[in-house]
Amino acid sequence: MSTYNTQTQTSAGGNPGVSVDRSVEYRCGDCDAEVSLKRGEPIRCRSCGHRVLYKQRTNR
Repeated sequence: MSTYNTQTQTSAGGNPGVSVDRSVEYRCGDCDAEVSLKRGEPIRCRSCGHRVLYKQRTNR
C-alpha cells in the first residue's frame, strides 16, 4: 500500500517549511518618516502615531 503525503503549508517560492519575514516600506503622511510594516502589524507611524501611510513605489 502506498502512502500519499501532502504539503500543508508552503511559502517562499514553494519551499515547504521556510518562513520569510517580509516587510513593506511606507512613508508617513504627517512627518514623512519611513515606516517598515510586517503583516498583521497596526498601521501607525512609529515616530508620530499618524495613521495615514503611503506605500513606496518600486524601482524596477
